[in-house]
Amino acid sequence: MESLNTKFRDYTRDLALQVIKELSPLPYTDAVGVVRKQIIRSVTSVAANYRASCRARSQRERYAKMCIVVEEADETLFWLEMIESMELIHPNTLSSLKSQAEEIVKVMSSYRKSLKPKSRYK
Repeated sequence: MESLNTKFRDYTRDLALQVIKELSPLPYTDAVGVVRKQIIRSVTSVAANYRASCRARSQRERYAKMCIVVEEADETLFWLEMIESMELIHPNTLSSLKSQAEEIVKVMSSYRKSLKPKSRYK
């Protein structure tokens, strides 16, 4: 059976690849260039930081990486909403990408909460 870490490592990487494949063919304009650069940066950061969290040396390091994953996944959703408003890619494709990004935000937010370090000071 495939581990959850492996499954989500592949899932986040595959989302990054899908976003890159969908946006790369778009003709260049300043607006498209900005959006394309930003979403590719955020979605690849999700994949890279999730991968790094799987190899964390401590719970605190894993928590810190998961914070980045959640933040970047939420930013990816923002850029997908911008793409939707700009009508840059087919609505069905966009719906699938948004659904995947939302799932990552939900699952990783929940996981991050379970990792939150306990404060030594109360």
